Amino acid sequence: MLRSLLRGLTHIPRVNSAQQPSCAHARLQFKLRSMQMTLMQPSISANLSRAEDRTDHMRGASTWAGGQSQDELMLKDECILVDVEDNITGHASKLECHKFLPHQPAGLLHRAFSVFLFDDQGRLLLQQRARSKITFPSVWTNTCCSHPLHGQTPDEVDQLSQVADGTVPGAKAAAIRKLEHELGIPAHQLPASAFRFLTRLHYCAADVQPAATQSALWGEHEMDYILFIRANVTLAPNPDEVDEVRYVTQEELRQMMQPDNGLQWSPWFRIIAARFLERWWADLDAALNTDKHEDWGTVHHINEA
Repeated sequence: MLRSLLRGLTHIPRVNSAQQPSCAHARLQFKLRSMQMTLMQPSISANLSRAEDRTDHMRGASTWAGGQSQDELMLKDECILVDVEDNITGHASKLECHKFLPHQPAGLLHRAFSVFLFDDQGRLLLQQRARSKITFPSVWTNTCCSHPLHGQTPDEVDQLSQVADGTVPGAKAAAIRKLEHELGIPAHQLPASAFRFLTRLHYCAADVQPAATQSALWGEHEMDYILFIRANVTLAPNPDEVDEVRYVTQEELRQMMQPDNGLQWSPWFRIIAARFLERWWADLDAALNTDKHEDWGTVHHINEA
């Protein structure tokens, strides 16, 4: 009963498309969430401990393999840590990066990528994240959002010289890997040369309503690489990652994002949709085939911790 009471006290409805959660918001909610964490910590600790036991033998592997649980991937995958200007500072597990705790209320800043995949009709492929996801479950978002990882083959760590010349082979390799893992798109349908790197976005957002089985306050603090691609692909969504997929036109997306629709959206997608997506999408041929919309030298700092 006490746990139910605390869940009620700490319940904050997930924001809709007109609202934007922040790391400051997360810090304000932390005292009540900490009480909940204290009560529920044994459950998540046991789950992660079992996952750690199962993945110990895989530590140090140079190539990534799917087919593991969410807990196992949180422990095994090593994100690339950066400073606010995208200089690499180290690496840490996804678990460490995404926990918003008293000693790191904004998590750990790390690299990410956001793929926007369009078909030959110019429609954007959206996904709804699986309800079982540890962070941001059940939200709608762009085609694929994840992280380049440390210690992978092919290498997913881009040097700043590769950012400066727009090649970003690491981010593209990570995108191809995760598009296959999440959506079942075969790698041969996604040539690296077809991806267009546009710019980088630095943002921070708390997931103030994590999955019911999770006790920590989670969030994202990312240096997000924006990748566009046009390709006709076959889809076989992974139910551990994705609940639903949908191709939409610009007008259909506008309707979906109306607040009275009650749909939940990822914070990174809301930022991109509000500030960049409309003009890029309206000029899609130029965005995909010319340098008109490329801005490799800028880090757009939005909603910083």
